[in-house]
Amino acid sequence: MTTAEARAAAQPSRRRFRALRRMNLVVGALIILALVCVAIVSLFWTPVPPAKMQIIHKLQPPFGFGLLGTDQLGRDVLSMLMAGCWNSLSISVSAVAIGGTVGTIIGVSAAAQRGLFEALVMRACDVIFALPPILSAMILGAFLGTGRMTAIIAIAVFMVPVFARVALGSALQAWSRDYVLAARAIGNTQLAITLRHVLPNIMGSIIVQATIQLGLAILTEAGLAFLGLSVPPPAPTWGRMLADAQTYFHVAPWLALSPGLAIALSVLGFNLLGDGLRDLLDPREATR
Repeated sequence: MTTAEARAAAQPSRRRFRALRRMNLVVGALIILALVCVAIVSLFWTPVPPAKMQIIHKLQPPFGFGLLGTDQLGRDVLSMLMAGCWNSLSISVSAVAIGGTVGTIIGVSAAAQRGLFEALVMRACDVIFALPPILSAMILGAFLGTGRMTAIIAIAVFMVPVFARVALGSALQAWSRDYVLAARAIGNTQLAITLRHVLPNIMGSIIVQATIQLGLAILTEAGLAFLGLSVPPPAPTWGRMLADAQTYFHVAPWLALSPGLAIALSVLGFNLLGDGLRDLLDPREATR
């Protein structure tokens, strides 16, 4: 078989692969869009107020009293799930936005300065990586008290080195490009080159990384809520719903099923979206 024939034979498989990657993008976007819609709707309407207790209807199975049943206090599981969607997504998005912004600034600054500053940034990233977000939240909780801001700061601190490394690697590649060398030759400052040439060309990598990190942030927030380090009660979160459900798992397993599936679905959606965006925004992936 000649080279041309081999390439022609490989074209259908490549098209199928590309279609599959684009399908990841579509499915992930639809899942995240559905979650965002549920979160926004929960601000204005839920079937029952999430904190309303109806002890007489406690531990009702799905479709017995409400679509997803009730918990040990008679609260509607569907209403709590909808309200928890807003709490979990808002905390995760805020943490990734803060961590991504700070990490990107640090990464592009290190790429522009190089030398000692770059080495210090990398060592600081290594130190932060050694402290998991759960431990960071416990330390912050001792000083700030548990709550929404504690969870956001704990997750954001863990996100900073991730984005710093991604931004640094992408920015170093951008600084070696001909257009950046030309901008330096005509006397542009490092700040001007970073803002005009480097930062716009690495935003694709930052966006993809942010999408993927949102899935990790959802898991981390659920873990913090499970330990009682996130939004305080009676505001529902998916992690606290799992923590409350473990006591009644043998008599009411549906209490753990709903928030567990919600967490898994959100993480899957963000991972699929990030995978599809990587193929869409990175021409090297498309070529490969």
